[in-house]
Amino acid sequence: MEELDLKELFNLFWNKKLQIILIVLIFIVLGVIYTVGFTTPMYTSSTTLLLAGTEKQEGQAQTTNSITATDITINSNLVSTYSELVKSKNVLSQVISNLGIDINEDELRKNISVTAVKDTELIEIAVTTQNPEYAPRIANETAKVFIQKVAEFYNINNVHIVDEAELSQEPSNINHQKDIIIFAFIGLVVAVVYVLVANMLDTTIKTAEEIEKYFKVPVLASIPVCDLEGALDKRRGGRR
Repeated sequence: MEELDLKELFNLFWNKKLQIILIVLIFIVLGVIYTVGFTTPMYTSSTTLLLAGTEKQEGQAQTTNSITATDITINSNLVSTYSELVKSKNVLSQVISNLGIDINEDELRKNISVTAVKDTELIEIAVTTQNPEYAPRIANETAKVFIQKVAEFYNINNVHIVDEAELSQEPSNINHQKDIIIFAFIGLVVAVVYVLVANMLDTTIKTAEEIEKYFKVPVLASIPVCDLEGALDKRRGGRR
């Protein structure tokens, strides 16, 4: 394919504008069909936990509710450990038993995500399920069991619930506006590639300027296209 300047490139796309628009519209329709008909709605609810002061349990020498620099350092180091503990077999099996839900530990582990909020002592436990009512129940119960296990394993009470999980009314994996934009962009890329490839494969000469450009010879004359049959029909019609 010969190199195209900006003007020729603009004219090329302008002449193919209907095909480009049609391809983009087709991809938008495909995107809507995919998200509506083939995507299973999933609902996500999350609860937030805070690592606060290391309050010792009853029966120990002393208790404290104040937060010291040592507590902050300890809590920061424990964030990653706690994040893994939330998804441990010990915690998840207890959650399943408490709620009496029909789900195995591996499946539940896949539906739970634990995120440590950057530069904070906050941990977010998010649960995603097909049933919107299950997600907040599992998230809140996981948080409660996790707090109990921390007290059991570390013998401290330094984890507190900040925000409990609430029922989500909107699917977390479906965003029609976002999907339409993505599929429209894909359609535009496909349309541009189609136009460029079609132009590359088209070796016909359409104008006198192309003859001069490709063959480096001047065009001395050109014969215009004339519709002889149409002209004769008009003359015959006038004679009648």
